[in-house]
Amino acid sequence: MRVELHCHTTRSDGADTPEALHARAAPRGLAVFAITDHDTVTPCALDGVRCLRAAEITCDDRGATLHVLAYDRRGTADWAALEDELGAVRARRRDRLVAMAERLARLGVRVDVAPLVAEAERRAVGRPDLARAVVAAGKASSLKEAFARYLYDGGPVDVPHAPWPLADVLARGRAAGAAMSLAHPHHYDNGSGAADIVKRYRGDGLTGIEAFYGSYDNARRRRWIAVADQLGVVCTGGSDWHGTDRPDLASEIGVEVPGRRADALLEWLASA
Repeated sequence: MRVELHCHTTRSDGADTPEALHARAAPRGLAVFAITDHDTVTPCALDGVRCLRAAEITCDDRGATLHVLAYDRRGTADWAALEDELGAVRARRRDRLVAMAERLARLGVRVDVAPLVAEAERRAVGRPDLARAVVAAGKASSLKEAFARYLYDGGPVDVPHAPWPLADVLARGRAAGAAMSLAHPHHYDNGSGAADIVKRYRGDGLTGIEAFYGSYDNARRRRWIAVADQLGVVCTGGSDWHGTDRPDLASEIGVEVPGRRADALLEWLASA
């Protein structure tokens, strides 16, 4: 079964508009589709495909930043309270972007963030947007260079931010009836690791782990499938598509989830 439960549009840090992403996804033969923009919900609809409201939520756990994929499986008004909370998260992202632009200006790199501030009401803005503005101002030749020179964690313009505590995200998600999965678990191999995170929070609603991630080879997938089985959680899957300008991520929409893994995923997404 081919699914796409992790992808991004221009509503956060993707290169495709929602319309362009829909057009790209339509011929892929997807059984389930969800757009998971960062800290915002982007509607999706494809003929003949089960589509879910969803978001990739930035969280904090013991001082570490991690991402949770939340899917609306009830389709009720309970989801509205979660979206309201995400609006407050986007406001904090906007304020951080403005502060980082001020630090850039002190380094002689002047960028116009007014359009991004205006957009922040409807979409999540962040460092990739600022990187594009740096490139447009002629102060870097690419997004990679903009990050390497100015925008990396702990860099000259970095501004600490306060992500939503993971325990609070999970509590709000449970109230909304969301199915929640830990995104790209390889990001958390240092320190406590993804397995420890899921083990500590599976009783609070973190009942999935993204074992079928777009850039994983078979060995990596087997590793995370084994972790999921050990912990008794579901294997979720998605490409983490951001666009053709991100060759380090997925090269196409959707991932294949085999046999009983697909059945378990569909059951998880249907549970109330």
